[in-house]
Amino acid sequence: MAEVSVDQQRLGGSRSDKAVPPFQDVQVDSSDQASATELNLPPVDRGKQAWLFLAACWVVEALTFGFGFSFGVFQNFYSTHEPFAGSSGIAAIGTTTTGLLYMGTPFVLVLCRLFPRWARWSTLVGLFVGCLSFIIMSFCNSVSQLIGAQGVLFGISGCVAYCPSTLYIDQWFDQRKGLAYGIVWSAGGVGGVVIPLLLEYLLGALGFQTAMRVWAGIFISSVFVAFFIRPRLPYPDGSRSRKAFNMRFIMSRRFILHQVVNFIQATGYYLPAIYLPTYASTVFGTSPFLSTLTIMISNITTTIGLVVMGFLSDKLRVTTCMLISAVGASVSVFVIWGLTTSLPLLYVFCVFYGVFGGSWPSVWPGIMREVAQMGDIEGYGDTDPVMVQGVLCIGRGLGNIISGPISNPLVSGMLWKGQVMGGYGSGYGVLIVYTGLTAFLSGTHFFWEKLSLR
Repeated sequence: MAEVSVDQQRLGGSRSDKAVPPFQDVQVDSSDQASATELNLPPVDRGKQAWLFLAACWVVEALTFGFGFSFGVFQNFYSTHEPFAGSSGIAAIGTTTTGLLYMGTPFVLVLCRLFPRWARWSTLVGLFVGCLSFIIMSFCNSVSQLIGAQGVLFGISGCVAYCPSTLYIDQWFDQRKGLAYGIVWSAGGVGGVVIPLLLEYLLGALGFQTAMRVWAGIFISSVFVAFFIRPRLPYPDGSRSRKAFNMRFIMSRRFILHQVVNFIQATGYYLPAIYLPTYASTVFGTSPFLSTLTIMISNITTTIGLVVMGFLSDKLRVTTCMLISAVGASVSVFVIWGLTTSLPLLYVFCVFYGVFGGSWPSVWPGIMREVAQMGDIEGYGDTDPVMVQGVLCIGRGLGNIISGPISNPLVSGMLWKGQVMGGYGSGYGVLIVYTGLTAFLSGTHFFWEKLSLR
């Protein structure tokens, strides 16, 4: 059989069934795909191995971020059950979990670059340690212990588990890279719908200790998917890729502007997820299920938005994708939520906000591609796009962590209550304005580009 180069593979030039397994110990530097010529590798963007890899990544993302997005169930349980009822700082458990899931990404990715053979098995290690964190949780009897077990230990282990997905997508997908990222990131939304329902049932039926041990068993049963998360290219030799550790891009004006709007979007995006159930119950007097349904609808439609935006990011300029997300999200907040007078209209808002606001992470592949391509032109050198995503995760993680403290003064005074119509007069009017404003500002990069300000 004729040998086919890596470049031909990236153009879809071979569908050979006799592909060399991507984990075979061949001494080739994966940082320079062009140097890995004359090797038969699995095809890029298609083929059974690529889609099995993507499916496994989806499951890991659903378990890690889906659990992180399910903290509302624990918030309610801890606040009403001994020995945690009446404790302060319960909310810090959830923000620690999601904050570490995001902010730990660049550090884990550096370790994966330094120790590529270890990276192959880090998903397996992360899932086992995550299971251990649930068992430790079952023995906790204070909020500080839960911050350590649920917040820190699961946050770090979840980050270790999903980071190889980010690392290897860059190898398995090229022309469909944005779509691939969108599909994987949509898993957090699906997990954010299914996992809360399952946890709520387990906690109510079995109590905290037994529920956490049962959940540990459910969680670890998915460990087999780790064997499908593997590199497409052979392992590198002892020499390290310099571009993996070139972080000069973070000082470029281009990346700074991207990071600014990324951070601003994150400080407002999470606020509806925090307050919508309370808003529905206090303003419309809904039952607990109908209140929780606001978050479920938002999470479901977020999965749609992520996949669609991932597809668009492969076709359109990144700033155009940002503008689509910003306009859709800000209009849904200012017009639908701001003027809503009934529960069905609130659900309509959840649909539109999930599709447009929730789609934001899928613009990241466009940012990664743009920053990496412009390195030589703008003087910051050859850049690893995976590390670009890692630094974007830090911005989003910081926005997630501070959004809670920011929101407290926005709702504490119940300003405008009864003085204006719709949601603006519900007491949450200032929160609505802030959420809509941050959504709008996330699209200003489009205009900065048109004015040649970057």
